[in-house]
Amino acid sequence: MSMKTIGVLTSGGDAPGMNAAIRAVVRTGLARGMRVMGIRRGYTGLIEDDIVEMNLRSVSDIIHRGGTVLYTARCPEFKTEEGINRAIEVCRKHGIEGVVVIGGDGSYRGARDLSLHGIPCIGLPGTIDNDISSTEYTIGFDTAINTAMEMVDRLRDTTQSHARCSIVEVMGRRAGFMALHTGIAVGATAILVPEIPFDLERDVISRIHKTQESGKKHFIIVVAEGVGHVDEMAKQIESICGIESRATILGHVQRGGSPSVRDRVNASAMGNKAVELLENGIGNRVVCLVDNKIVDKDIYEALSEHKDYEFALHKIAEEISI
Repeated sequence: MSMKTIGVLTSGGDAPGMNAAIRAVVRTGLARGMRVMGIRRGYTGLIEDDIVEMNLRSVSDIIHRGGTVLYTARCPEFKTEEGINRAIEVCRKHGIEGVVVIGGDGSYRGARDLSLHGIPCIGLPGTIDNDISSTEYTIGFDTAINTAMEMVDRLRDTTQSHARCSIVEVMGRRAGFMALHTGIAVGATAILVPEIPFDLERDVISRIHKTQESGKKHFIIVVAEGVGHVDEMAKQIESICGIESRATILGHVQRGGSPSVRDRVNASAMGNKAVELLENGIGNRVVCLVDNKIVDKDIYEALSEHKDYEFALHKIAEEISI
């Protein structure tokens, strides 16, 4: 028997494209005769009963907007048995029989817990870090790296004018995918990521010296947030290389902005797939992009997988950035 009422929520860090996913879930659900409930502020809103019924117009003119119209929050309370039981009560009250959860690995754990308590859930990968192991691509990554690239391109103008070295920190606390892709796109002299231990002398200073010998006078170093210490690096580079050096932390601007075509299309297709699964009574799954195809995987399998860093791409970056 197909579900009559489903819920949708966004959880964890916001990512451009989340609104496109919400829109696809709502429109697909309504097209298939379901009621769709918007759960505000993630699992916090589920526990606190912050829920509104969505209609076709609820999601008009949101596909191009960054952030999430349903808001998002982190919810430690949901990790407790009491929190989950309260969430189940709220679902029962609204007749919610299944939930689409858009977020990262932490959000998936919440989806798994809800599924285990009898509310089937489907996870959609929404994070700018691209660090969800089960999928090759996460909603928000493409927009975020394009934003970072544009900002570094602007910074390059002043770096070049003053023959400086710019050390730019991009987001990515535990993963270097953003730093790698941004670094290649801007022709960075060096890229530092949490996955590869680095030595400042070998991986940065010697590369600057080498490029100086070929006549280069300005340099960009891209550093993942998880590596950090960009101010200290700038001081060391300036004192050793004699080049005026500046640290810039791009920060949360990378999370925002209008989503790219790729993020809008993938989010729309993934949202549609999530509702299709729930319509067939299937839960405890996550929607993934594998070999450029949208597929679904068991949530346990997804949470146990490890996502390897793109070491081959990093090697290419090193080879072409001298």
